[in-house]
Amino acid sequence: MEEKNVFGFEEKELDQNEAPIYEALQRFRQMRVVPFDVPGHKHGRGNPELTAFLGEKCVGIDVNSMKPLDNLCHPVSVIRRAEELAADAFGAAHAFLMVGGTTSAVQSMVLATCKRGDKIILPRNVHRSVINALVLCGAVPVYVNPEVDVRLGISLGMQREQVAKAIAENPDAVAVLVNNPTYYGVCSDMRSIVQMAHDVGMVCLADEAHGTHFYFGAGMPLTAMKAGADMAAVSMHKSGGSLTQSSLLLVGPNVSVGHVRQIINLTQTTSGSYLLMSSLDISRRNLALRGREVFAKVVSMADYAREEINEIGGYYAFGKELVNGNSVFDFDPTKLSIHTRDIGLAGIEVYDILRDEYDIQIEFGDIGNILAYLSIGDRPQELERLVSALAEIRRRHQKDPTGLLSQEYIDPIVVTSPQEAFYAEKRSVPITESAGLVCSEFVMCYPPGIPILSPGEKITKEILDYIQYAKDKGCSMTGPEDPEINNINVLV
Repeated sequence: MEEKNVFGFEEKELDQNEAPIYEALQRFRQMRVVPFDVPGHKHGRGNPELTAFLGEKCVGIDVNSMKPLDNLCHPVSVIRRAEELAADAFGAAHAFLMVGGTTSAVQSMVLATCKRGDKIILPRNVHRSVINALVLCGAVPVYVNPEVDVRLGISLGMQREQVAKAIAENPDAVAVLVNNPTYYGVCSDMRSIVQMAHDVGMVCLADEAHGTHFYFGAGMPLTAMKAGADMAAVSMHKSGGSLTQSSLLLVGPNVSVGHVRQIINLTQTTSGSYLLMSSLDISRRNLALRGREVFAKVVSMADYAREEINEIGGYYAFGKELVNGNSVFDFDPTKLSIHTRDIGLAGIEVYDILRDEYDIQIEFGDIGNILAYLSIGDRPQELERLVSALAEIRRRHQKDPTGLLSQEYIDPIVVTSPQEAFYAEKRSVPITESAGLVCSEFVMCYPPGIPILSPGEKITKEILDYIQYAKDKGCSMTGPEDPEINNINVLV
């Protein structure tokens, strides 16, 4: 017989066929509730253009928190059940549904771990959301500068020796953060890094924005939860199939769920979107039931595409051959990362040609590479189209690669903490005259959103040359107050 918990809801054994938020919304549809609450469009009736665009079914479930649908800030029924099912599916002690993207999940796990003046060990090739969290909480970064693959111009993972050295030199640090994987698919030795952190009483955090499928595919790199990490931010909307801006924050058994919930509620909306939450619920069910089969097909497609692209000549679609047991401990087989410099084109130039001339939108292009993001919605015929387009681009646009910039990563010179620099008195100067000064804002190409400059870092001629080169090649530059990036804010 099913028992009722203290909230009066039935406790049932976990069954991954369930989708409690989705099912509650389906029941809500049948209730014909008269809405004297927000949102003001009142099931779409007040905004016919929006309803026509999105559809009645969509706007009809864009509703406010109410007893039958639970409350994201303090879940006790269907949202709580969805969190339990997500935790079970991902092998976590608890899972939080996040509607502010993985940015919100990353910032929550950093804010739950660090306070002003605390040190956190992390690779410099982190997403800006990590450094944004340091701006908010005042923690001090201890960077482990990643090894760089000179040929590809990409930063790799964290070497075990570098992490061990950073821990030994900073025994007062409170946490170690790891990318699992990087945007390019490179994985560090997650299990060893977790063990090193725990051996000295530090917390281990993982940015798994690009690793959702690790939890469901066969032969994938090790997940943060299996490695024993304390928290992991997982982008369900990237490779998991949920709606954009929906994410999960996973926590291990030694983390206070109540404390993390309080941290999340500091910044996350009190009006959680049921469109986003139901998409997480449905997508978790889909992955739990069919993920292994689906991601086997994704890996097969990626392997096929790598082989075909490398047959073209001039391109290098790299994969598991990069694995060296340390800085590339493992590689995500679904990532179709392609080096383009040998055909004389920067990655961003190939990106633009694919979009403008072939109607193919890939994830990003940077100085030397492009990334085609493969996941559960891709089909072989689209990959054939991509391969054909790349072959034609090489034939039509190939140039002499001499003079192309190769370095993607420049070691930072940290002068002060991100928070101190961000809030300090500052002045705006022409960026061409800023060498030797200390930056007080971000400069980055987005995507991938890894800062070239962060608040508190010294501006060097090498960095300025890189920024100018990236601008000239057409990279989408973001971060500074000046959208044209002709001026930059520096410390007085």
